[in-house]
Amino acid sequence: MKIRATITAIALTLLALNVPQVQAASSSLTLSLRQTPSATESVVTFYGTIKPARSGLSVKIQGNSSGEWKTTRFVTKTTKAGTWKIVAVATAFDIPIKYRAQVNVGGKVSNSPIRTITIKKLPQISTTDPALVVESFGPGGRIHGADVSRWQHPNDKAIDFSVAYASGLRFVMIKASDTRDEADALALKYLIMDHAAAQAAGLYTGFYHYAILPDVSDSAGIIRDATAQAQKVLWRLAAIGGYTEKDLPYALDLENKCVRVSSSGACQKYASRAAVTLWAETFLGLLKEKTGRTPILYSYSNFLESSMNKSAKLAQYPLWLAQYAIDPFNPINQPGIKAGGCYVHSWTGANCDSQWTIWQYTSCGIAPKYGVPGTRLDLNIFRGSASDFLNLSKGSWAPALVDLMPNNEPTQLVVNAQSASTTNKSVTFKATVTRPDSSPVVTGAIKLVFDAATAPKTRPVQTVLRATSGEWTLAIKGVPAGTYSGNIVYTDVSQTHAQSSQAVTFTVVQGPTPSATPEPTKKPTKKPSVDGCSKQIKN
Repeated sequence: MKIRATITAIALTLLALNVPQVQAASSSLTLSLRQTPSATESVVTFYGTIKPARSGLSVKIQGNSSGEWKTTRFVTKTTKAGTWKIVAVATAFDIPIKYRAQVNVGGKVSNSPIRTITIKKLPQISTTDPALVVESFGPGGRIHGADVSRWQHPNDKAIDFSVAYASGLRFVMIKASDTRDEADALALKYLIMDHAAAQAAGLYTGFYHYAILPDVSDSAGIIRDATAQAQKVLWRLAAIGGYTEKDLPYALDLENKCVRVSSSGACQKYASRAAVTLWAETFLGLLKEKTGRTPILYSYSNFLESSMNKSAKLAQYPLWLAQYAIDPFNPINQPGIKAGGCYVHSWTGANCDSQWTIWQYTSCGIAPKYGVPGTRLDLNIFRGSASDFLNLSKGSWAPALVDLMPNNEPTQLVVNAQSASTTNKSVTFKATVTRPDSSPVVTGAIKLVFDAATAPKTRPVQTVLRATSGEWTLAIKGVPAGTYSGNIVYTDVSQTHAQSSQAVTFTVVQGPTPSATPEPTKKPTKKPSVDGCSKQIKN
């Protein structure tokens, strides 16, 4: 544990540089800076006056950390007395940053004198086991981390986490599970590899689950699916032995509300705000209840605002916020703030800022620098002290026998509906598969297996769509006219749940044969090369 020392003063370097500024002839603008101690994060106050006094003028703050002046998001108005003030929370430390205020008076720009500030961290006294000390080597003096998945293992190459540690990383969030079975199997493969290697190198390890929401609208169905996906996470945690003292909590990666996709890949249906919110509340609540650790929610500001309702239940969970192209070295830069206005969601603070705990500030980290194969790497910083960081690892959970993933658990398949008409249409089946306790299966899918005596000579195309956990719609295209028999078969390649089936028969009548329409020859369009990292932080 770390105990914050009582402080009476904080060292603050505040240097006024005597650099001449281009000012409007009739106006002068002043700027002062002050750092205020806080029990959590330091507050920086910008204040000054315009002479002669004029009210209602817009005062902007510009920063310079790399030789170029950039306008920040901070803007205010002058009072009748000509005074102005802006308060910001410091998000970076021990880095000298130049600031100036700017005002436009009658079309003439007036700049204040330049001020340079170096914000100092609150000192700490540690009584923690030296093995559990975590240093702040990231941008702005923050604890630095990364997140990885199968994409950081091109050609099955391993990550050298000792290089990551030597480069200043102290935590890594590992993709550990996924709603989709194929992606989930790959996540498990690399989780086992990365979890042990990262901790052996001295890094803290966290986990995340990528969620696909169900194509249902009733509350009971939404809760069933969230419960089933939470069960998958618990099984995954149990598979690695539960949480250790070097494990951070599980995170829910919620950034996709598409619940139905067309054959071309376009989204046909999105989940409602209420559905997304209820699903997240259920999933996170179950993880917290079961493991004793508070899970984390990962998303981005626009999704939180446009796709979810404000929820006091959700606000209790730490927010892992993604926002790129903002320099985390600048002490007053914050993610999750609109250029104008305010994002309104469960984590919106009093000053329109997002109450984030982890900030994913780039997807363009220089991967080899951190021992990662490939070229790009997601990088993150933690908001808070080392004590705050270590508190995430509080709460222990070791799996009991009932928490372990079952092996070939019996299942029951029921075909709820089937439809077959003409050869120009698809044959469809809707089926549900349940566990012995009547809850839905967590993994697996269904298909039609024709009886050998009636199987068509040409192989029809089968497409299975997941509605929710344990519920699918199977569409079969290209079945010739005739009567067929077979079985709708449920199979789970992970062997968590046992196979089950139900016999079916159906008749397809010859339909109209569509006339072939020659398609015009299309010339391939050369895609322009786009640098997705052109505006992102590279470090």
